[in-house]
Amino acid sequence: MLKGISPLVSPEMLATLSAMGHGDELVLADAHFPAATFGRNAVVLRADGISVECLLDAILPLFELDSYGGAPMITMEAVPGDALDPAVEASYRAAADRAGYAWASMERLERFAFYERSKKAFAIVQTGETRKYGNLIIRKGVTPT
Repeated sequence: MLKGISPLVSPEMLATLSAMGHGDELVLADAHFPAATFGRNAVVLRADGISVECLLDAILPLFELDSYGGAPMITMEAVPGDALDPAVEASYRAAADRAGYAWASMERLERFAFYERSKKAFAIVQTGETRKYGNLIIRKGVTPT
């Protein structure tokens, strides 16, 4: 066991986060996300029973968000006729704020654009998040010196 690392971060996830370079993206997918389908060219990890917010609280102290090139946090836009639960994005925003990323902007992508972007991600973590539209992409930045 390592000190200062949340037990929610598995050894495989820690190795994956370490292997990522700046600009690489990590999808924190909800429990309904087709991770195996879209992760054919990515590392696919499981974090069953863990919400995206809790996983963010565990990952963000270890992970520099990208401050270049647009929003480093991306959620999925609701399909026409559906409604987003504002508590979902608010919980992700709160986790980012707790980790010192109040500056980090968040944007939404249309559902199929989100899927296409997920296909290019370095890794997809299938979480236990059950809230609708609970998916989040975060982009790794450069660790300051």
